[in-house]
Amino acid sequence: MQTKIVKLDATKIDLAKIKEAAQIIDAGGLVAFPTETVYGIASRVKPDSLIKLNNLKGRDPDKHYTLHISQKTDVKKYLPTIGLKAQKLIRNGWPGPLTIVFELDDRDIKKQQTRFDKEVFESLYKDNSIGIRCPDNPIASTLLRLTNNPVVAPSANITGQRPAGDAEQVLAQLSGRIELLLDAGPCKYKESSSVVKIGGKGLQILRQGVYSEAELEALSEIKFLFVCTGNTCRSPMAEGIFRKYWAEKVECEVDDLGKKGYKTSSAGILDMAGLPASPESIAACAAKGIDIKAHRSGILSEQLLEECDFIFAMSRIHHERITALSPEAVNKCVLLAEDRDIPDPIGQPQQVYNYCAELIEKAVKKRISELVI
Repeated sequence: MQTKIVKLDATKIDLAKIKEAAQIIDAGGLVAFPTETVYGIASRVKPDSLIKLNNLKGRDPDKHYTLHISQKTDVKKYLPTIGLKAQKLIRNGWPGPLTIVFELDDRDIKKQQTRFDKEVFESLYKDNSIGIRCPDNPIASTLLRLTNNPVVAPSANITGQRPAGDAEQVLAQLSGRIELLLDAGPCKYKESSSVVKIGGKGLQILRQGVYSEAELEALSEIKFLFVCTGNTCRSPMAEGIFRKYWAEKVECEVDDLGKKGYKTSSAGILDMAGLPASPESIAACAAKGIDIKAHRSGILSEQLLEECDFIFAMSRIHHERITALSPEAVNKCVLLAEDRDIPDPIGQPQQVYNYCAELIEKAVKKRISELVI
């Protein structure tokens, strides 16, 4: 077999040439194509094509390949439920040099079994997980969009050899063994994608790749913010109560939330920085086994709002202030207690603070129940 070489310019997409490559893939052929990391070998997800790919790569047939998708919204076809950290990784890392291995629970696995043919399902899902990548390369994206089958795409090299960063390196290993090569010159990174696994154990880095460990952790970090007036009563209590119940949900100690990739903070709309939580707030939380004595008030800022993923306002006034300060925050800011304000207990007796803490606790539990990890 002679490998056909098609020269392409990534800045001027030749749809007809890429469509030809897509048709070869749909017919069961193997096509090498560029991504931003290294060249890949595209194969349709059907047994005959995968056997051919395994023989070419010299790879154990029990190992599953990574599904490649054209755009990040396509992930919904393969994952009925997407947790918070997975959503954050998708939002920050795709399209880009990041492969994500998603864990699915038994309920979602059963849904996917009914959605796909048995051969496709068994080729994509292994041990209740699936690996997916959304490359940041216009040729790769177009090719994946034009195929009529799910496509897997391991690196274009023989197992054990160095992945190909340009077309010449592809040909050196695979010439005459693949039907077509889309040659768009050298890849941007010439390095494999980072691989992470996301699921019940949080973020696990399986291969560092383009991104460093610190960058991967930053890409997936979830930040929660609670906002009231002076940040000495309601929002410190809300932050402390949330940390307690969120730690229970993600099965870790409160002090280990940061290590698990979850950050919580609170702030006030008034210019009052560095003040401790009120004695009554500290007492109300202490009665629930929560220590907020170390709290110091902070001031709400546009930067803080932009950094956070979830913003909980104690009242409508706070919600209005938040969205006025950062219009982009409107999609991630809600009242903590859904359709009601949590009254300010400042200056009131201890029992009023205790009642406020009860309202906050009830609202926090409800909000946490809505969040999928």
